[in-house]
Amino acid sequence: MAAKRIPVVERIMNANDQVALENRRLFDLYGVHAINIMASPGAGKTALILSTIAALNGRRRVGVIEGDLASDVDAVKVRRVGVPAVQINTGGGCHLDAPQIRSALEELPLKELDLVFIENVGNLVCPVGFALGEHTRLGIASVPEGDDKPHKYPSIFSHIDALVVNKIDLLPYIPFDMDEFQRLVRTLNPQVAIFPLSCVTGEGMDAWIHWLLGLTEGS
Repeated sequence: MAAKRIPVVERIMNANDQVALENRRLFDLYGVHAINIMASPGAGKTALILSTIAALNGRRRVGVIEGDLASDVDAVKVRRVGVPAVQINTGGGCHLDAPQIRSALEELPLKELDLVFIENVGNLVCPVGFALGEHTRLGIASVPEGDDKPHKYPSIFSHIDALVVNKIDLLPYIPFDMDEFQRLVRTLNPQVAIFPLSCVTGEGMDAWIHWLLGLTEGS
């Protein structure tokens, strides 16, 4: 049985990658920059999206794809601030895949958007293995999770373009060595852009927004 499993997995991955390429072409056709957000549950993915929408203040037209095991609570939060959002429920799946994104894109007004955030399922392992057609991969780590995550989950930190370190307002109360954390991350990924910030207080948001505007300049 083990000998047959590898070709099956390869076919699944190849099929996903083909649809991911189609998604990328669709984003490019409409001039939309897609960001795949990956993090553990509770790291602040939705909070970052909402804070970013507020901080952009209309300078970019944003759409959101929300991935969760169940419910649409995050998509509802996004729609409440006037931003189009599509919910994907995986029903137990630990990550989003390209065909799911393809279906969601049919419900987004791509002609009216500059930027699409794809909030992946809360998980530090599975999402990084599946291309969605995104231009940028963003990881989020949070202070309460501890500063040892790069040791435990090296793959995700090695395969992202940018990293938000969220909840820095908790640094006075939780042991977290920011310098050592960033050193570990850069050992795995020397080119990654790192943004320590707080979605609650707004500290550090200016640098993140400046980078994001530069990333999507011309949109």
